[in-house]
Formats: sequence, C-alpha cells, structure tokens
Amino acid sequence: MQRCCQQTPKKPPRKTGESSFRMYLKPKHYGEMCYHDNSLVSASLEALIQHLVPTVDYYPDRSYVFTFLLSSRLFLHPYELMTRVCHLCVEQQRSGDALLDKIRFREVAPKLVQLLTEWTETFPYDFRDERMMRCLKDMTHHVARGDEYSWRAMQQMTQRLIKRLSALGQYEEAVAALNTVAMERPASLKSKQASGQRSDVLSVCDDPFVLAQQLTHIELDRLSFIGPEEFIQTFAMKDPLENHKGFFRKRKTSNLEAYVSWFNRLSYLVATEICMPVKKKHRARIIEFFIDVAQECFNIGNFNSLMAIITGMNMSPVARLKKTWSKVNTDKFEILEHQMDPSSNFSNYRTALRGATQRSETAHSSQEKIVIPFFSLLIKDIYFLNEGCASRLPNGHINFEKLWELAKQVSEFLVWRQVICPFDRDRRILQYLVTTPIFSEDELHLASYESEGPENNMEKDSRRSLRSSLLHRENRS
Repeated sequence: MQRCCQQTPKKPPRKTGESSFRMYLKPKHYGEMCYHDNSLVSASLEALIQHLVPTVDYYPDRSYVFTFLLSSRLFLHPYELMTRVCHLCVEQQRSGDALLDKIRFREVAPKLVQLLTEWTETFPYDFRDERMMRCLKDMTHHVARGDEYSWRAMQQMTQRLIKRLSALGQYEEAVAALNTVAMERPASLKSKQASGQRSDVLSVCDDPFVLAQQLTHIELDRLSFIGPEEFIQTFAMKDPLENHKGFFRKRKTSNLEAYVSWFNRLSYLVATEICMPVKKKHRARIIEFFIDVAQECFNIGNFNSLMAIITGMNMSPVARLKKTWSKVNTDKFEILEHQMDPSSNFSNYRTALRGATQRSETAHSSQEKIVIPFFSLLIKDIYFLNEGCASRLPNGHINFEKLWELAKQVSEFLVWRQVICPFDRDRRILQYLVTTPIFSEDELHLASYESEGPENNMEKDSRRSLRSSLLHRENRS
C-alpha cells in the first residue's frame, strides 16, 4: 500500500469503533498529516501540536499523547509546547460572545484537565521548570472562572505533582548524601593487614538469595525515579536549544546518570571485595559467593545487577588472580557469562529478556513481575535508534515513525519501572551496598598485586609506580 499525505478534513463523519486518534476526526483543517495503513508517519510540527489540543468533541489518543510529549522536546521546549497547547485550547473557544465563550470553555475544560493530568503524571519532572508551574497555575485560574469541577480536578492534580516533585528532591538529596559517605577510601593500602579492620560482604550477608533481593530493591528504587524524558533529553542536549536560559540550563538526566553510576559502583564493589582479603582461600570463597548472587539475580530477572557483578569479576585486577581462580569452580560463572555474551548484539541476553518479559506479562506473583534490564544496553539501543533515523524528513515534516519507535522502547521501560519490590528490606545490607567504601582502579590494581605478586617485569614496574603514586596522594590528603 502506498503511503499517502492527506489534508485533515474539517468535519468528516465519525465511523463506529474507529480510534479517536484518526486524522479525520480532527475538527479543523490544520496542515498536512501523512498516514500509512491508518498510522501517522509524518507531519509538520504545527500540525502535531494542533493534533494534541483537545476540543469539545475530540481528545487525542493516549498513545499519541505519550509519544508526542516524550519526543517533542527534540524540537521545542516543554514550556513552549505547553504554552501553545493551552493558548490554542482557549482561542478555539472564542466566538466574540463572552457568555458563549464561557459556556464553550466549560465544555472543553474537563478534556484540557485530562491532558494536563496525563502530562503531570507521566512527565512530572518537566514541571521543575518554574515557567511550567506558572503556566499550570494560570490555567488553573482560567478553569476556575468557568467550571468548579474542573478547577477541583486541577487543584488535586497540582497537589499530586508537588508531592511527586518533593519525593524526587528528597531522593536526590539522599543519593548525594550516600555518595559522600561512599567517597571515603577503604582501609589504607600501606599494609594489607589493615583490611582486617574492614567488614566484608560475607560478614554482612552470607546468603546469595538475600543479597540478590537487596540488590533488586536498590535497582527498582533507583529505576522508579528515572523520568521517561531523560532518555530523550540525552539527545536533546546536542540541540542548539540547549543554550536556552530555561529548560536546558541544567542537565536533565541526573537520575539516569545516577543509575549508571550505581552500576559502576556495584562492579567496583565486587572487585574490591575480591581483592581485599589477604588469604587466597577467603578470596575464592567471595568469588564463589558472588557467582551465586549473580545466578540469583538472573533467576529474579535482575539483569542489571547480574551484568554489574560479571563486569566486576572480569576487571583485570580480579581476572589476573590465577591462583585464587584455580580454587573456584567456574562452571556456573561461564554459563552466566554466556547468557550476557555481547556477541551478535547480546542475542543470548535479549532472548532471556524476552522470556522474563513474557513471564512478567502473565505473572501470578509479584516476584514474577520483576524485569530489570541491562540498563547501559537499553540506553545504547535508544541512542542508536535516534542516531540511525532522521528526526525530520526532506519536506520538513517530523518523522513520526521514529517517534513511535522511541516511545515503544521507553514505554516498555515504564512498565518495568512501576513494579514494587516484593522482598523484605534488610537495612543493614542495603546500607553496606550503597555506602561501604570501594577501591579506585589504581587501588584495585595495587591490592591485586598485594594479593598475588607481579608475574613479569611489566607488572613489577606497574606495582612500583602505583605504590609511589598512591603514597603521594595519601601524603597530599
């Protein structure tokens, strides 16, 4: 079937059972919108904005609302979009008769409230921009003049939004405080025996399933604060709009970045726990413990913690501990590595992820609903989807097929994000995982050499250089 570009007719008859998203339901002629097999594939930015505006007898399909609110920030600031949508919604009701205008706006007000409710609930972080809150306040006053029911709904919506933004602020402060504690360095490397003063993971938790449960708590807690728009704003940062005084003045991907930092921390924590013990037997036991934790993470559907553990165990300071590894049965670890093998674009992992997703969709228990993707790969997939397709077509239209695909990937993440962790919290274990000091890369290498001495002149030179460098840093601090 050939793709077609059509002009939106003014008032075609509505077909029974047809989706309200169809172009021919738009009440006004407003630019070109191109469809293929009844699916929107491209349109001008102005037409897409108009398509978002509700009227008395029209409301945009929810999938369109999510898709356009998500990706419109590639083309204009959320504040600009909200201003234009609210302005159009009000202006469309003007007839020149004040009484008639009031009646018409009272009829459309519930649908405007519905649109703003979807916006504030799905993209609440947009409203950290003071201009967005002012615009919301202005619309509340406007609605109050015509419809008390809609005004009350606006008030309740605003209260929920403020509560969500307050929770976000508290979360960000808590993460910052935890990071400050975690920045403290572990026991001095001047003497490996000093490590005996430090608790290790086995002294805090020796049950792999319990540790995997606590890791899943951390993952789901941090996932829940990532806004869907953060995926798109990683691309929008490159846009000339980023120099605007308002929305892009500060980075708007902080929760996404904090989650990536958690992955890195967990990898370094695993490596630190393995390299710290003086005795080979103890190091081997910790390796075996983390292999079991990784297996439990896989069983739960926590692929992010699984990959972080594998990454930590494959770091060169750990991998070079040949005498330690010789004491470990690596069969289970090799199976897990195979599951997360990056070859063929992580085909084994993607198969496992599909299986976990299908289990989640037919879940009979809260635990079966858990799907925590390998997050860095999810970001990479969305990045290449964005880079591989033009956002605008040669005729100046927005490539809405691309926007549909971006929304599809992000909406799947939103389903995973909303799962409530069913496991009991162990505050002592959680505190240990997020605050216990970890080694830097140089400290890991030196700890590794202290565990198993250098095997060649290159490693001897490396150890000598690391000792000198770290001693100099300690003296300076």
